[in-house]
Order: sequence, then C-alpha cells, then structure tokens
Amino acid sequence: MEKLLEKIHKDRLPKHVAVIMDGNGRWARKKGLLRINGHKNGVKAVRETVETSAKIGIKHLTLYAFSTENWRRPKEEVDALMTLLITTLKKEVKTLSSNQIRLNAIGDIDSLPEKARAELAEVMELTSSNERMTVHLALSYSSRWEIVEATRKLLEKVESGALKSKDLTEKDFESALSTAGIPDPELLIRTSGEHRISNYLLWQIAYTELYFTDVLWPDFREKDLIEALLDFQGRERRFGKTSDQIKEVDA
Repeated sequence: MEKLLEKIHKDRLPKHVAVIMDGNGRWARKKGLLRINGHKNGVKAVRETVETSAKIGIKHLTLYAFSTENWRRPKEEVDALMTLLITTLKKEVKTLSSNQIRLNAIGDIDSLPEKARAELAEVMELTSSNERMTVHLALSYSSRWEIVEATRKLLEKVESGALKSKDLTEKDFESALSTAGIPDPELLIRTSGEHRISNYLLWQIAYTELYFTDVLWPDFREKDLIEALLDFQGRERRFGKTSDQIKEVDA
C-alpha cells in the first residue's frame, strides 16, 4: 500500500472527488443476505474512503448516499436506510471531529424524516469549524431536481427585479445550485461496473474525469481509491484546448 501511495503526486491531486456508491444490493445478493446488509457493509467503505481521502489531502468528497429516485424503493428498505443514516451519523461524529472533517449535505433535505434531519443538522453543526476536508452527503438528491430548483430561484429574482434575464450568467446559475461555493468535481468514481451517471451532478461534471470500477461498493477500499487517483493523474485535462497548448502552460 505504501508503494502505491508513493506514486501519488500531491501537487496533482483533485480538489474534489465525487463518488457513486453502487453495488450494495448485488454484494448482499451474492452472499445470500438481505439488501440492508449490503448497505450496512457499505458503511465500512464510506469510512475508509473518507479517512483515506483526508490522509491523502483531498479537500472535498461528495458521496451519492440517497437519490430522489431511491424513494421509490420498497418502504422497508427506505425505512432501514434512514435508520442506518441516523445510527451512522451518531457513530461517526467523533471520527469526523478527530480528523478535522466537516460534514455538509446537498439535496432535498426537507424530504428526509424528522429524526434524520435533526441528526444530520446536529453533526453538521458539531463539525462546522473543521477545515481539513469537507464530506458532502448527497441525500434525496437528483441533478434534475437541483436544476429545476435553481431555475425557480432565478425566476423569482427576475420577477422581483433583483436580476434581469438578459444579464443571467453561468455564475448566477451556479450560485443557485445546492453545490454553490463548492468546486466542481475533478474526478467522479462509480463502483459496481455500471457505466452511467444516474442523475448525479450533471451541471457540475461538465469537465470531470470519469472512472468506473467493477468493485462492488462494500468491497471498495483504500487501494481502490488510490488506483482511481493514479488513473486520474495519468490523464491530460485539456478543457477544450489542444495538447500543445496545455504543454506550453505547464512549461
């Protein structure tokens, strides 16, 4: 593991890594367990990913914890996931604080059960002064929901006269998103072998590097994260420019 860590260039780390944590259900099914057991074991992967990210020096980590579409799952599974969210937050608050990690949340937080909202708010408050890294939980989140909400906010500004439609800029739109003030992800990791974005950070990942792995989320460990980061560092990020232009800037 140390040899892998030595290969990482600290000056070329992504400031923001986003993760689609996929494969909990399949992991459980392969082992003849209930789906909730997959989610419970997925918490171990979350802990290791968070701690490794902080250790390496990543500043922002966004985890797709519960999508708007997940509300359509069987009620027993949704209830179990909400209970797991509450118990996990209670258990992890000390670890977050000891590692100087701040917790944030994006998404339709008002749609969460009252107990989940209260526990989330408490942990966010308790970790609000931590500065080493910020973990953003995407809860009851979908990108289409976020874009519609941002559009509604901007329309209200136009209607009130606070903003003229002809003056609307990308920065105005970004400021209305739930990720306002957070740098766009430079790397997006999806586990379980699926190759899709699943309504996640669609505006924000316009120039994000995508990394797909067959590893099911409960089995995702430090080694897998480091391999994703090394793959990222081996890519040339051009943002519409040519390779020669990028080389001139780096020279």
